[in-house]
Amino acid sequence: MEKMQENANIKLFALNSNQALAQKIADELGIKLCDASVKHFSDGEIQININESVRGDDVFIVQSVADPVNENFMELMVMMDALRRSSAGSINAVIPYYGYARADRKARSREPITAKMIANFITLAGADRVVTMDLHAGQLQGFFNIPVDHLLAIYEQAAYFKQKGICEDVVVVAPDHNSVKGARNLADLLKAPIAIVDKRDDARLDIENSSIIGDVSGHNCIVFDDMIDTGGKMADAAAALDKAGAREIYACATHPVFSGSAVEELEESPYKEVVVTDTIAIPENKQFSKLKVLSIAPIFAKAISLIYHNRSVDSLFNNNDNI
Repeated sequence: MEKMQENANIKLFALNSNQALAQKIADELGIKLCDASVKHFSDGEIQININESVRGDDVFIVQSVADPVNENFMELMVMMDALRRSSAGSINAVIPYYGYARADRKARSREPITAKMIANFITLAGADRVVTMDLHAGQLQGFFNIPVDHLLAIYEQAAYFKQKGICEDVVVVAPDHNSVKGARNLADLLKAPIAIVDKRDDARLDIENSSIIGDVSGHNCIVFDDMIDTGGKMADAAAALDKAGAREIYACATHPVFSGSAVEELEESPYKEVVVTDTIAIPENKQFSKLKVLSIAPIFAKAISLIYHNRSVDSLFNNNDNI
């Protein structure tokens, strides 16, 4: 009851990309989702109707920029424009999964930096703040000229593996050299060593000639990355670890993009469990027996409440006591 009264004036809207997560966040806050409708015309155009007053209110919109990426992004743009024209006091874009984050630099000539363009659009559409989780590259926060709260799922992920009791004899594994920083962060929380699959490009790994930097033989292993897209990299890492004599192998990532043949790759891999979060809604046809989904709704709910009440969000980054 106290939580409901404290957060009663928060206006929380859900668009189409992840309504289940938005409902969980609302439940955590002790409030109801606000009334809005999103209509798609036959040619793909989007119409949004906000069915209650938002004048002067602090508004939060939950929308992941996930498949269908462009459609969900345009829903967010149209919604923010509608809120701005409805005199909302502040517009806070809650983007659990920030699409286009991998296009964060010019790797080749004449290549766009799409992540920066998306940041520009979000700001121009009227956002006063962005709340997101586990950006593919942390420096994307600097693409915005508005506040960005970059939340982390790693504390929930570490707590889950501790509760499973596998952290006494575990090695955290980076599936390639680009993933080492994240693997080291999880290893620090679990007080575990790290290993690295020696993979240096986007080509599929040659399992027979693969090498692992670090000792994994006879140990439980957690392969850790920020997202699972096609699943090829994670499946190759599991095969290489299995060949190297690892005992139980787990996959762990924040964003379950699961494009292409990811589900088949992961289902057929040596993983005992594939642990992800609900930043992206996983349709029924992409769910499989090894999948374990952790909800990050409590993290977003706490962040929204702290932001609404103008309190520091530092407590969200000092959760070691809960692990």
